[in-house]
Amino acid sequence: MTVAAEMLRTYPKDIGAVDQQKLVACIEACLECTQACTACADACLSEDMVAELTKCIRTNLDCADLCETTARVLSRHTGYDANLTRATLDACRTACASCADECEKHTMHEHCVVCAESCRRCENACTALLEAL
Repeated sequence: MTVAAEMLRTYPKDIGAVDQQKLVACIEACLECTQACTACADACLSEDMVAELTKCIRTNLDCADLCETTARVLSRHTGYDANLTRATLDACRTACASCADECEKHTMHEHCVVCAESCRRCENACTALLEAL
């Protein structure tokens, strides 16, 4: 059992009708994507063609920030606000799609390929959870 699943299992109150598997999957995808985007931005900064990767770096960092925020929002259940959760998930999904699109333009860099794959997983996890809410 993952830490996200264990924390959800040990929450002392009922969290309602949310699909807990999709919730855990989304939290984990967001955390993975945060790391992938942060590492990809750093790797881009080490490339010889760094000037050509400016948009990729910016998109990576924006995506990492939104994924981290989404994981944090999804990890809180006290005083739940469905509208805020939906807006956060939608913003994260949009950032992940944008970042994946940008990284897919740089497939000559393996770190961009790995990052794009992580972004697509997170985008799909956000979509699945949004549909379940």
